Amino acid sequence: MVEHYNPQEYQVSGASRTRDLEEKQNILKDRLLLIGQNLIDTKEENYEKFLELKKEIEKMKKDVEEIKSFLEMNSSEIQKFARKDDLEILKKQAKMFQPLEFVRKSELKI
Repeated sequence: MVEHYNPQEYQVSGASRTRDLEEKQNILKDRLLLIGQNLIDTKEENYEKFLELKKEIEKMKKDVEEIKSFLEMNSSEIQKFARKDDLEILKKQAKMFQPLEFVRKSELKI
C-alpha cells in the first residue's frame, strides 16, 4: 500500500502544532510574570522587615548606652559613700565621746 501525500493534512497538523507552541509560550510567559511579581513582593517584604529590625537594633543600642551611662554614674557615686566598716568606727567613737555626759566646771563640787 502506498500512502499518498496530502498537503492539507500537514497544514492542519502544522497549524495545530503552532497553536500548541504559542499556547505553551503564553503559559510560560504568564508563569514568568508571576514569578517576577512574587520575587518583587518578597523583596519588598524582606526590605520592610530589614528596616524594622534595623530600627529595633538602633533602639537597643540607645538603651544599652543609657544603661551604660547610668551604671557609670552609679559606680562613681557609690565610691563617695561610706563603707559599713567606716560607719561602725564612727558609731563607736560617738559612743565613747558622748558629749551630753560631760560636766561643766561650774557643776563640779570642788
